Amino acid sequence: MKSTFSFFVSFLLPFTLLAEQSLFDGKTLEGWDGNPLHWSVEEGAIVGVNTVENPTKGNTFLIWKGGSLKDFDLTLECKIDSGNSGIQYRSFIKPGKHDGWRIGGYQADFESGDKYSGICYGEAFRGILCMRGDRTTLSRDESGKLIKNIEKMGDTSKLGLAVKKKDWNKYRIVAEGFRFEHYINGQKMCELIDEDKQQRREDGLLAFQVHQGPSMKVYFRNIVLK
Repeated sequence: MKSTFSFFVSFLLPFTLLAEQSLFDGKTLEGWDGNPLHWSVEEGAIVGVNTVENPTKGNTFLIWKGGSLKDFDLTLECKIDSGNSGIQYRSFIKPGKHDGWRIGGYQADFESGDKYSGICYGEAFRGILCMRGDRTTLSRDESGKLIKNIEKMGDTSKLGLAVKKKDWNKYRIVAEGFRFEHYINGQKMCELIDEDKQQRREDGLLAFQVHQGPSMKVYFRNIVLK
């Protein structure tokens, strides 16, 4: 009896752990919520834009309405023509009066430049948390000051070479407990260990960013949550 039960559990467990969910049907923004001036679907991809004709007054986001994420493994493809964007996770709707599309929390950064793709940024949430090439542990000292203990695990410039310009990149985010890892095209970009019990988040929203300022255009597709 014990042997039969053990076999059943070992058979079932991998399927539980590897369950996948596609978050985008490739045709519509069903299941997502954002300002239609800035978000649409083009040729099988979610597209976010900021233009001179329709500028956003502050960063705006496309929010997945499927629930709150805790531990997960997310993969997607993205490319950016210009500007700065990012993938929000375990995030929150910012307090105060606004249009409802203002988000704060952990962000996997993605840009057309050479410095920030792959980092972990805290949108309205402690600023830069972990740079590319770093393993950063966050904590607080006795006075309440935020402390960053940084261990180098790679060269930021060399890691940046893995990011394709104006082309599709595979982005992967793994959140397990309070450890967060970002990968681009199979290359580990950063690792954040958040021991800041004052502000760390154990669950929250998934969203994509259109950044205020200069015109920009970003694309997302093949969004799979595990």
